[in-house]
Amino acid sequence: MITCTLTYRIDPYQVAAFETYAKVWIHLVNRMGGQHHGYFLPHEGANDVAWAMFSFASLAAYEEYRTEIAQDPECQAAFAHAEKTRCIRSYDRTFTRPVLNGAAPSELGLA
Repeated sequence: MITCTLTYRIDPYQVAAFETYAKVWIHLVNRMGGQHHGYFLPHEGANDVAWAMFSFASLAAYEEYRTEIAQDPECQAAFAHAEKTRCIRSYDRTFTRPVLNGAAPSELGLA
């Protein structure tokens, strides 16, 4: 599994527009075979930073998704919304692999 974390710099006066954009992408990523883990919007602290996380089975599956979104009318409408409202100032992507299963402390080999 590969998880993409997006860090956004958003316009603090366009948080509502960004939230609309976020809700649409949750739907789109899930429809296109990914698992969206949600968007995280400013509440306290910095008012211009937001995050999103979603996973695909593999980097190849993510790359296929990236190819598909370039052709998908709903995805293009979401991009157009962000451009029209200018709710996103910039973003960057980081790819990680999740560790989802816990282990007993004895796994540390200290005993």
